[in-house]
Amino acid sequence: MAGMDDDYVSVKISYVGFVDQVGLEGVVILKADDGREFPMRAFSGEVARHISRFQEGDKGAIPTIYNLVEEIAAMKELMLTEVRVYQTGTVLRANLYFQGRKGEITLRNYRASDSIALAAYYEAPIKVRKSLFEEALEH
Repeated sequence: MAGMDDDYVSVKISYVGFVDQVGLEGVVILKADDGREFPMRAFSGEVARHISRFQEGDKGAIPTIYNLVEEIAAMKELMLTEVRVYQTGTVLRANLYFQGRKGEITLRNYRASDSIALAAYYEAPIKVRKSLFEEALEH
């Protein structure tokens, strides 16, 4: 992964909210250390609520799919070490990097919104491909 580090920027979740008044569509703003921001939207409001809850430390009741990941990770002694967000076509995707006793496991091409929710749950680092920041500035 060392060579790939140059293609990605470390970010933090700086804002979680909704695009609409009823909370059907979520939005999250990812902020780099240098102040650049990458807004991400067009995902469910339910996922936005989970991200917000996880950030606030509420990890008691997690959705079934995240619970599935948590159970498998616990059984196999895996820890989420990083999430990397990138674009494929017009869709945002992410790779999830896990570390365990027997080495690394990479899960590829998952929904970026769910991957960010898992990163918030595990308090794992999030990285975004640099080119996404450049495209955000052009629009």
